[in-house]
Amino acid sequence: MRKIRVLIVDDSTVIRRLLSDALAADPTIEIAGIAANGKIALSKIPQVNPDVITLDMEMPEMDGLQTLVELRKLYPKLPVIMFSTLTQRGAESTLEALSRGANDYVTKPANVGSVNAAIQSVQSELLPKIKQFCPWTRTASVAAGIPAPVARSVPRVPSPASVSVPARVDCVVIGTSTGGPNALAAVLPRIPADFPVPILIVQHMPPIFTANLATRLNQSCQIRVVEAAHGDRLEPGVAWIAPGDFHMTLRRQGTQFQVMLNQDTQENSCRPAVDVLFRSAAEVYGPNTLAVVMTGMGQDGARGCRNISDAGGRTIAQDEATSVVWGMPGAVINAGLADSIVPLNRIADEILKLTMTGRMVRQFEKVGG
Repeated sequence: MRKIRVLIVDDSTVIRRLLSDALAADPTIEIAGIAANGKIALSKIPQVNPDVITLDMEMPEMDGLQTLVELRKLYPKLPVIMFSTLTQRGAESTLEALSRGANDYVTKPANVGSVNAAIQSVQSELLPKIKQFCPWTRTASVAAGIPAPVARSVPRVPSPASVSVPARVDCVVIGTSTGGPNALAAVLPRIPADFPVPILIVQHMPPIFTANLATRLNQSCQIRVVEAAHGDRLEPGVAWIAPGDFHMTLRRQGTQFQVMLNQDTQENSCRPAVDVLFRSAAEVYGPNTLAVVMTGMGQDGARGCRNISDAGGRTIAQDEATSVVWGMPGAVINAGLADSIVPLNRIADEILKLTMTGRMVRQFEKVGG
């Protein structure tokens, strides 16, 4: 099997050495080259022919964003993974990079205690993301938590009862990971301000990043988008994003519904985890839950969709063609848990259709009965 050629772009000698040692220890990886800034990197690409680039954000002469813009003009499909700091500035720059064409990102190890711990951190976070963009590594992808491609399943066939009288949607829950910020930016702005139910979102991101994501989305959306806080009361026309490093669940008290946050054990190596939110929504909202699973690496959300399906709820999954990584929606579809499989540009329409159809049916029953 051909090795994955990685070009490392970082102005820090220490970081270049750390990345080189961490990645070269994997037998499927070959360090194609290193560059101290974006200008050097752009000149090296045609010489070393990399399969993937890791790109630092802050560098002299040409920083990460400037490099990315120029790189995309010349190499629109070359995978680029940003290597950013876990800071407010790092979060803002990373989200901007994702919007400008970066494929994914990882955060630099901080306060890990030793060089070996830093190497292990890089290997656990960066290696799976590098491999997901290289199709010839798919046979080994199951070991990295990425479902191997299988025959595409058809959408789940609803029961006759659900066809005649669909349960009214009272809550929309969304799960996404790699490619998620751009997917959310494509879907949420198309949700109208008078959307009649709350939206809860798990996007795999660290602390600080989720707050910045909520702020960016809120600026472009008709609905209000916020980072969730413990005890928030759910309202229609508002979207809550789970904060980094916290699971998000739901609680009902009488007629009121609340957001609850916790730092319980990671699930699917994630906190927040989509499964945690989906499972809680199934318990609290039952058949009135609508789940949406979009682009992302791994299988987080599949078990939660099973809970929602068993409770009588429904699931929308993003199709393979429009997913940056088809791991999460692919796992749902291959398990036969998707009621509809749609491209990214139709997900908002599908959410609106299912949310409003149930209400129209109920209103018709009241008028007719």
